[in-house]
Amino acid sequence: MSLIDRIRNIIVTPKTEWQVISKEVETPTHLLLKIVIPFLILDAAAVFIGISFIGVDALLFKISGMKWGAWFAIRQLLAGISGYYLATYVIDMLAPAFSSEKNLGRSAQLVAYSSIPLWIISVLSIVPTLGIIKILGLYGIYIFYLGLPLLKKTPDEKQLLYLVVSLFVSITVLLASEWIITIILNQIIGDPYASSLNDLRNLFNE
Repeated sequence: MSLIDRIRNIIVTPKTEWQVISKEVETPTHLLLKIVIPFLILDAAAVFIGISFIGVDALLFKISGMKWGAWFAIRQLLAGISGYYLATYVIDMLAPAFSSEKNLGRSAQLVAYSSIPLWIISVLSIVPTLGIIKILGLYGIYIFYLGLPLLKKTPDEKQLLYLVVSLFVSITVLLASEWIITIILNQIIGDPYASSLNDLRNLFNE
């Protein structure tokens, strides 16, 4: 099956596609190279173009320019990779607590394939003001939910709780990871918010 067919099927007929995926054996690294990296590169490119040539409003000032486009693109790429791995390990670690199968490959499949709607919508970051549309990526949560019984053998009565706890813990560790990445980028490239604020202050002081 081609990647295009897999993307279409997981979005249009997720329940049926999970049955197909459940018969496949994939590793976190294989999925990273096959699906995660290509999508994240597209998303990072969209962020770079959007920030570099259109810019994004941040309260009283605007962040734009290729330097800051690169800053946000790099953060998007690194946060996406770390988020994929962190979510995979979190979901797999939590599995026994919800009478589910502990299988890292299956957890990686859940994370990778259920993230596809969000990654597709993230390409719209090429127009930063449309970022709010990313909320449509929440459809991925429904896809994730449908995959739990097939991939993780989660009992019906524990599926919703497993979903909620996995989502909460994954978001928490992802935010922590993004915070660390932001600090590192600020040290290497600079802080786009602080720099833009200083430019605004200098404008008023002239």
